Amino acid sequence: MGNCCSNPNASVRKKKEKNHNIFSIDHPTNHKGRKKLCVLEKATGNDIGSRYDLGHELGRGEFGVTYLCTDKSSGEVLACKSISKKKLRTSIDIEDVRREVEIMRHLPKHTNIVTLKDTYEDDNAVHLVMELCEGGELFDRIVARGHYTERAAAGVTRTIVEVVQMCHKHGVIHRDLKPENFLFANKKESSPLKAIDFGLSVFFKPGERFTEIVGSPYYMAPEVLKRNYGPEVDVWSAGVILYILLCGVPPFWAETEQGVAQAIIRSVIDFRRDPWPKVSENAKDLVKRMLDPDPKRRLTAQEVLDHPWVQNAKKAPDVPLGETVKARLKQFSVMNKFKKKALRVVAEHLSVEEVAGIKDMFHMMDTNNSGNITFDELKVGLQKIGQQVPDPDVQMLMEAADVDGNGTLDYGEFVTVSIHLKKIGNDEHIRKAFSYFDQNQSGYIEIDELRVALVDDLGSDQEEVIDAIIRDVDTDKDGRISYDEFSTMMKAGTDWRKASRQYSRERFNNLSLKLMKDGSLQVANEVR
Repeated sequence: MGNCCSNPNASVRKKKEKNHNIFSIDHPTNHKGRKKLCVLEKATGNDIGSRYDLGHELGRGEFGVTYLCTDKSSGEVLACKSISKKKLRTSIDIEDVRREVEIMRHLPKHTNIVTLKDTYEDDNAVHLVMELCEGGELFDRIVARGHYTERAAAGVTRTIVEVVQMCHKHGVIHRDLKPENFLFANKKESSPLKAIDFGLSVFFKPGERFTEIVGSPYYMAPEVLKRNYGPEVDVWSAGVILYILLCGVPPFWAETEQGVAQAIIRSVIDFRRDPWPKVSENAKDLVKRMLDPDPKRRLTAQEVLDHPWVQNAKKAPDVPLGETVKARLKQFSVMNKFKKKALRVVAEHLSVEEVAGIKDMFHMMDTNNSGNITFDELKVGLQKIGQQVPDPDVQMLMEAADVDGNGTLDYGEFVTVSIHLKKIGNDEHIRKAFSYFDQNQSGYIEIDELRVALVDDLGSDQEEVIDAIIRDVDTDKDGRISYDEFSTMMKAGTDWRKASRQYSRERFNNLSLKLMKDGSLQVANEVR
């Protein structure tokens, strides 16, 4: 529950208890005179306003809001996470807050862990005052850069694994390591990186095993899905982050939660596509050993820090990894064009009622009646309908919708992106789009049909892109796309970075049971 509160829903946790907290201050049986909920055992005080001034909101999460916080006596600027007691509905919620505070107090002061300064508790909320990190998330820097050079990646990896090592030495498993849970202290390139969220962390004793599914899907170790794990899971998660640092995408990616889980269980790492041929053997060796599916063979935190690639970080290549990001983003882009073509077919089959509102919106935005919407018209139009969208996001939306690349949106492009944003796409619409690609009506979109449909969108590397589309969409690996696979693609996102922030806490919980039930675990083990 660190001090950014950007998206706690990106982590998942099995809730073993659904009962309301009878001590909650808003519980109907908690009448005047009864004992009110006490969350913290040793809070600094009950009146945060006696020492701190709370300023503007910095972030908002599932349980609380983070505010700018100023120490009245010293003028020090901090962050305050205020957790509403109304949101603490179960004993598990309460215990999570208590344990987070206990763990942050238990861990020794460390350059790369955000410092908890004070804790306050009043009738309505628990307030955690901690140091302010103004440099943004590691996640956002990865997205902005697309990748890191080996030297920079080695430095970040060392920092993350030093945090892991320190946690393990003091009997703590983090359980939710991911780029979103690391913040930079300031905007400088040399800024220290700090772990900010211990909301899912747990104390452990040597040899103790855990069964609760906790963490974020892309970074979850296979033994978590098998419900039998220990501190080794943190090294796996750090290995996933390292893979992303070097190439810009996660090692285990799929369109669905089920697909992500199966990819994790299979644990097959792709080192064939760019930029991996250009990455040093030492770096690849470390990735493989951190992502060993057998936790007994997996490197410990200390062994990672002793690895030659980390030890010689300053000697690691400090040059960009070629066209890595462009190549990967192009595959996503072309995948999006595949979906956009399908959405265009959907648009052609919309009823008059379905398209009426979109048409009116287009004419409202097209202020000069040119038949095309410019960037400025789109920006102003979004503001008129109450959408305050930052310029970079407007530009991203513009580029995503501008299929012909002429810098403006014609009516067809506008309808297509509107359908996508409104999620107009019932099974009948999707079926018609599928039939457009399935020219021979075989019930499958075959490679030749895909090649013909996308001929205008493919460059010289068309075969590589077609292979990437088949690999991502063809989940049963029969070399063609069925209707079910096509429907899944249409209904799912295609960008892991967006999807990483969209998982709810409950959606990933039962996947290991499903995998065991349908035999996927056994199949995965046989493949390995």
